[in-house]
This record gives sequence, C-alpha cells and structure tokens, in this order.
Amino acid sequence: MTTGHDIEPALDIRDLHKEFASAVAVDGVTMTIPRGEVFGLVGPDGAGKSTLIRLLTTVMVPTSGDALVFGNSVRTQSDAIKPRIGYMSQAFSLYGDLTVRENLNFFAELRGVSRADAAKRATKLLEFSTLTEFAGRQAQFLSGGMKQKLALAVTLISEPDLLFLDEPTTGVDPVSRREFWRIISDLNRQGITVFVATPYMDEAERCTEIAFMNHGRIILRDTPEGVKSRVRGDVLEIGVADYRAAMLVLRALPFVRSVDAAGEILRVLVDATDRKSEFEDRIRAALTDAGFPVTMMRDGVADLEMAFATLIPTGESAGSSAEELAAVTG
Repeated sequence: MTTGHDIEPALDIRDLHKEFASAVAVDGVTMTIPRGEVFGLVGPDGAGKSTLIRLLTTVMVPTSGDALVFGNSVRTQSDAIKPRIGYMSQAFSLYGDLTVRENLNFFAELRGVSRADAAKRATKLLEFSTLTEFAGRQAQFLSGGMKQKLALAVTLISEPDLLFLDEPTTGVDPVSRREFWRIISDLNRQGITVFVATPYMDEAERCTEIAFMNHGRIILRDTPEGVKSRVRGDVLEIGVADYRAAMLVLRALPFVRSVDAAGEILRVLVDATDRKSEFEDRIRAALTDAGFPVTMMRDGVADLEMAFATLIPTGESAGSSAEELAAVTG
C-alpha cells in the first residue's frame, strides 16, 4: 500500500552550492519540500533567494551539490524538469505591444502547448485571474497588478505541477497583492505546489512553511506559527504622541530587545521574566520623563516582522547555522 511517505517530494535539495567569482550566493542548502505546500522563502536583499530559485529551475548550474525536482536532477535531467515547472522571475517580461490573449497564445506556443489546448487554457486562465474583460488590451496599458496577474497566467499556460515565484508582488499595490495571493491559494487547492520568495511578512503568513535565508544559508525553517513561537520575551503595544522620538527612548532601556512601529503604535519586545509589570512602570516613567506620556499600553503578540528582526543574525553572526540559532531561541 502506498502511503504519504512513499510519494516523491516536490523538492529534495542536497548540499547545494553556487559560487561566483566574488561571492558565495548559495552555501550548502539542504532541505526537502513535500508536494502540496505553499513554501515561502524570506530574507534580506542579497541573501541568495533568487539564485536558489534559478538553480532549482535549471536556469543556473550548481557549483556543487544537487537538487531533485520530482525525483529528477537539476544537474543532469533538466529536460525532464522543465515541462513540470513554471517560473515567474523578478525580471519576467511581457510583450507590451501584444494583447493579453496574444501574450498567452505566444507563450503557449513557445512551451509546446497545442493551439486547441492553448485556447481552452487561455480562456480558463483569463477567467481565473479576472482578466477576461481585458483580453484585447495591450499589455503595456495594464496596471502593475494586472501585469503581474497576466505574468502568472502566462506561467501557468503549460499547467505546471510546481510553481516558482520570485518576489512576484514587489511594487504592486496592497489590493492587487491580496488578489494575487487569492489566486495562489486557489492554485494550491488545485494541487499545485508553490515555492515563493517574498519580502513581505504578511505574505509569508499565508505560507504552509517558511524558511529564512541569509548569506546563502537557510538558518531557520518552520511554520509561520512555529517561527513566531520562537521569539522569547513579552510584547507590549504602546501609544504615545510622538512615536518616532519615543522609539529612541525605548531602545535605550536595557530590558528592551526590539522596538518597531505598526502605524502609530509602538510594538516593544521586552525580556521574558516575571518582572513584566515592573518593566511597564519603567517604560511609562522613561517616556513621561522624556516628554512623551503614554496614552495606551496593552499586551501584544509577536508577528513575523518581529521574529525576522530578532531571530535573524546580523554582522559577524550572520553565518550561524540553524542548529546554533535553535540553541539561542530554544
């Protein structure tokens, strides 16, 4: 009898490296990603996210190591991989002088989709991405969000089993981002595995699992809830009249681990001890003495933005392994 454990994973990455003349972009990445996930890759600019995706999509050849995509090696079996994947890169370009439907038809032909199948799939994708009424509009006259949806539709015209998206909503307005992610969720429910790099923590929240990448290494992987649970300390949400100036006061307090702003509310992470009420009193006193009386203080919870800021090593410690990070965060 076949069980879930007998099914070949979507990705099996084995000590993957990519070196350039002046830098190591991917440094020993090893992880397995099951089928059916929405897997999120997050990290700062230059972390190696785009290079990793290019390796997994066979756009680049690894310096060493390997990765299996549905059991096929990116080093030696790219011809077996390409028909099963879709790749929407940061630099994905549509043809501006072609209409929406003409772009779909062109890329369908490029990927070997028959005309009959292309016509059926294009109609389905236009409806799915809410672009039907714009099918005759030239791509150059679409809004940013509509261009991204068309780019995704073009990527899906070959009906891939695994979809790679490299920061697909960067520069897109919040409403269009939400619509784009509705489409991604619908695709995932249809059985497509999604591997997405994103700089947005609200998008990472939507993923089944996320991995933090820094300096070419995966240093933390967990579910969104699991990542947030690793943050050690208590979170306070504080209202003050001049929150920007108040941040400087709070950061000078020895028990404050991090301070960030959510709108005009300050989110403050303090040491995890049984002295929380004392810390609250000291915060009120420090802000009042500095001329910023507290208008509101309440308990909060850690989010991925805070987890990212407090768990990801920087500077000399940026190369810490996942095991070292786990020891620090418990």
